[in-house]
Amino acid sequence: MDAKKDLRKSIKKRLSEISLPQYEDQSYRVAQQLFKTDEWIEASTVAVTVSKVPEVDTFQIIRKGWEQGKRMVVPKCEPKPRKLDFRELKRFSELESVYYGLLEPIVSETESVSPDEIDLVVVPGLAFSKDGYRLGFGGGYYDRFLANYQGNTISLAFKDQIIPEVPIESHDIAVEKIITSEGVIIIGD
Repeated sequence: MDAKKDLRKSIKKRLSEISLPQYEDQSYRVAQQLFKTDEWIEASTVAVTVSKVPEVDTFQIIRKGWEQGKRMVVPKCEPKPRKLDFRELKRFSELESVYYGLLEPIVSETESVSPDEIDLVVVPGLAFSKDGYRLGFGGGYYDRFLANYQGNTISLAFKDQIIPEVPIESHDIAVEKIITSEGVIIIGD
C-alpha cells in the first residue's frame, strides 16, 4: 500500500511541474487523439469525470461531446457505499464543488443514467502502465464500477503519467486504451 502512496506523491509532484501552456497544449492534443477513436465516434453516451488540474482537461471534451450531440454523463460519488452515480450534464452550471474541490453534478438538477446506457467510460487515473493498469486517486470508486461495466474504457494521460508498471491488486481492472498527446496505446497489442 505504501508503494501506491509513494507513487501517487511522486506523480503529483511531476505533474505539478507542467507549465500552464504545456498543460493546455498537451490536454488539447490528447483530446484531439480521443476524438479520432472509434470508441468516441461510435459512442452516444460518454462518461467522463470533470477534471481538476493536473489531470488532462476534460471541459473541452465535454463541450465537444455536446457539440456532437452526445449525452455526456459525469460521476457523483456516493461515499457510504463508495459507488459512482453517473448523471447527465447539460450545462456546466449543473455542477457544484464538493469535497477536495471536486466538481460533481447537482442531484436535484441532473438525471441518473444507468451503466448499461453508457457506451464509453473515460477512466481517470494518476499513473498508467502500458498494459492498461492504472493508479487511481485512492477511493476505489472506478474499480468497483468497472467490475460490472461491459462497455468501452479509455484513459487520458500526459506522457509523464505513463510508467513501466503500477502496483496491481486482484480487484484492479485494466482499461482498453490509453490516449496520450503522442498517440493511442492499445492494450494487448
